[in-house]
Amino acid sequence: MSSEELRTHSALHVVKGAVQRVIGAKWTASVYVAGRHGRLTVQFDRKPTGEETARIEEEANKKIAEGAEVLEFEMEKQEAEGHFGDAIYDLFPVPSGVTILRIVRIPDWNINCCNQGHVDNTAQIGRIRLGEPRFRNAKRELEIEFDLAE
Repeated sequence: MSSEELRTHSALHVVKGAVQRVIGAKWTASVYVAGRHGRLTVQFDRKPTGEETARIEEEANKKIAEGAEVLEFEMEKQEAEGHFGDAIYDLFPVPSGVTILRIVRIPDWNINCCNQGHVDNTAQIGRIRLGEPRFRNAKRELEIEFDLAE
């Protein structure tokens, strides 16, 4: 993964935290990263308002500017589930034979099991800009695209 894609992938975790806080969407259905562009797709029941979209971007950029530590560690699956519950999971299947999970955590913001690399702190991401969200009513999915602005 290039350093640019490392920043973009890390931004997915920041954007997800902002989406959870602003509109309450919890479950990620898919993610996509290519260079400076990313897309987070979450289960949700509507398209956010323009004000909500602006707040998601604002909250994400505040967390980025904070330079919050991005922690990566491994835990036994059973221990991780006991400690964090289902917050570590999205709608991605974890293979049944997996007993050790790789966890990424931005304290008080986001926690997920994730097999990708990440920046050490959110300031390394640089500012992001959200695109116009797309809502897919048939699937009840909200796509939030973003680009690294710096």
